[in-house]
Amino acid sequence: MDYEKKLRDYARTKVDLAIKNDEIPGHLFNDLGVYRGLRDEKGKGVLTGLTSISRIDAFEIQNGQRVPIDGRLYYRQYEISDLVHRCAESGFGFEKASYLLMFGEMPTEDEAEEFIEMLSRYRHLPQNFTRDIIMKAPTQDIMNSMTRSILTLASYDPAGTQTDLDITIRQS
Repeated sequence: MDYEKKLRDYARTKVDLAIKNDEIPGHLFNDLGVYRGLRDEKGKGVLTGLTSISRIDAFEIQNGQRVPIDGRLYYRQYEISDLVHRCAESGFGFEKASYLLMFGEMPTEDEAEEFIEMLSRYRHLPQNFTRDIIMKAPTQDIMNSMTRSILTLASYDPAGTQTDLDITIRQS
């Protein structure tokens, strides 16, 4: 029997055990005031934290009634669809949105140019990183690969565990 099949079969046999031992009793959510996702038990949108970075609107008032909507996502007071169009028109949308998220305001053209130059100058990976970290252990899941790569990059940073704001900005 091939080991991959054996491992898959083993994992399948353990699903029920994992569910049995990891299921959280439903009453604890109410007893402890913990929300499941972004809505309470009545379907009302909940405040999950205080931030000036993002906001989600899940309802709107129509004829005096709160009505669920598809949802609107805002970053720093910009609705995401407006932000996408704005950045698409002027180019360098990723960089400008990154600046907005990091610093709280859209960059001026000079600020954007400086930020883009900094990103360009410092986006090089350590020697052999692509070969050793990315190419030797490829995955079908790009998000998993990116997460693993970012975590690995921390070992190349002498200030990797420091949380001073300037260090965090440099790392970002």
